[in-house]
Amino acid sequence: MVQWEQFTTPVDQVVSRMRALEAHLPPRDGLAVFNRVYLAVTEAVDHRLERGVFPDPQAAITLDVRFAELYLRVAEEDHAPSCWRPLLQFRHHPGVRPLQFALAGINAHIGHDLALAVVDACRTLDCEPADLEDEFEHVGDLLVSLEERIREELMPGPDLLQIADPLTHLLGSWSMDRARAATWSAARALWALRRLPDVAEEFTDRLDAAVGFASRMLLTPLPD
Repeated sequence: MVQWEQFTTPVDQVVSRMRALEAHLPPRDGLAVFNRVYLAVTEAVDHRLERGVFPDPQAAITLDVRFAELYLRVAEEDHAPSCWRPLLQFRHHPGVRPLQFALAGINAHIGHDLALAVVDACRTLDCEPADLEDEFEHVGDLLVSLEERIREELMPGPDLLQIADPLTHLLGSWSMDRARAATWSAARALWALRRLPDVAEEFTDRLDAAVGFASRMLLTPLPD
């Protein structure tokens, strides 16, 4: 009898690893909060691939898997660049709300990891970033819709979230659209710098530090 695993795709394998993390991590753990968000995104990508929504499925799979692997390295191997360290440091802090954990994880993954994933996918597919722009936009559209959903699910009710609530100001300081635009520019810059490894490494380090600073601000502990 043929085993099911022979029919799994790389995206299916990524989904399985995220589900294993979900089963292992305590629900209130900050990384668990982000993992639930990212699992929903990856499942949505998988469903769209099955429906043939992406114009180039192979490019979409390559980008999605390279992107996910950067997060899974953090979650499974405790290999954390600067942009992820604030979330790992504050993941059990009682003063940080679930919405902050979700947005800090999205900030680290979009602001830093996605740019590296685009460059890695271009090397794998022997193409230019412009050739992946459609796939990048499809994934970005999913992330925008997901951000809207998690804000609805994790945001306190209107009777609790007042204009003076510090969470209101934190949420207003970060934008998915701005993060996507900055990431696409960073990916193009890194690709242009690929023949200048020292400069590319310095650029990546500065990007990592800047995104980590934003994540740290998003994780500012707040009073109940």
